[in-house]
Amino acid sequence: MPTSPNSRRHRTRLLAAGLLWALSSLSMAQSPDSPGTLHKLKETGVISLGYRTDSAPFSFTGDNAQPWGYSVELCQEVVTLLRHNLSLPDLRIQWVAVTSASRIEAVTSGRVDLECGTTSATLSRMEKVDFSNLIFVDGTGLLVRSSGGVKRVADLAGRKVAATRGSTGEDNLRRALTQRGITAEVLSVDSEEDGLRAVEDGRVDAYANDRLILIGLGRKARDRQALGVVDEDISMEPYALMMRQDAAFRVAVNRAISTIYRSPAIDGLYERWFAGFGKPGPLLGAMYYLGATPE
Repeated sequence: MPTSPNSRRHRTRLLAAGLLWALSSLSMAQSPDSPGTLHKLKETGVISLGYRTDSAPFSFTGDNAQPWGYSVELCQEVVTLLRHNLSLPDLRIQWVAVTSASRIEAVTSGRVDLECGTTSATLSRMEKVDFSNLIFVDGTGLLVRSSGGVKRVADLAGRKVAATRGSTGEDNLRRALTQRGITAEVLSVDSEEDGLRAVEDGRVDAYANDRLILIGLGRKARDRQALGVVDEDISMEPYALMMRQDAAFRVAVNRAISTIYRSPAIDGLYERWFAGFGKPGPLLGAMYYLGATPE
């Protein structure tokens, strides 16, 4: 599907927004420490990592029934560096499955120390939790049936569109529809897989989620040729690793991420999970560059 001039202008604005976000993240005010994360790692020798089971290619359960994906592997690299930087060579990973609805509570309750999924860093969420430097930037799009007649967001008027319950995609979809004066019925689903099936079965006309997640879902479709992704961004989704409000732990995680971004490791990580999507675009490239915070 060709890229429209409006879409290109919108992505230019996203690039500017991403640059401002990355710059602001470097100087973000320190949140009050919640004592314990680094102490807990040293005392127990265990770091609990949260992962999603169905958010390919970022965080999902692989063929070996183990956590897999871009965010998962990045977290594993972070833990490798934490072992070295904190002098904890035996630090062990404990994986905890979370959902879109349960992930924040899993972090605030202490069940998860670091969430490795597709969570967007937002100001409202920062009232409860903390975030690392950005790990990916994507845009919210629409998964549709190729024959369904939805070619742009405006075509949702009078139709049904689904979004994952508790996600920023759901909030952004409702906001975008209101701002554009589009009346559509928004239905909440519990998972990405539910959204895919709702579109395939004709129960909804579109499913809103982050663009790469939609592409990954399309590859699981019963008939790949029957589905498509609308080439119009609804919003920007800045992914980050989520953690409790703990400045010392955030610095330790960001030190590890910055080290990864300054090394060839990030190129290999991107290639392993996104080779089929081409090289990083200007927005993502700027995020990697600005996320390599110097010592």
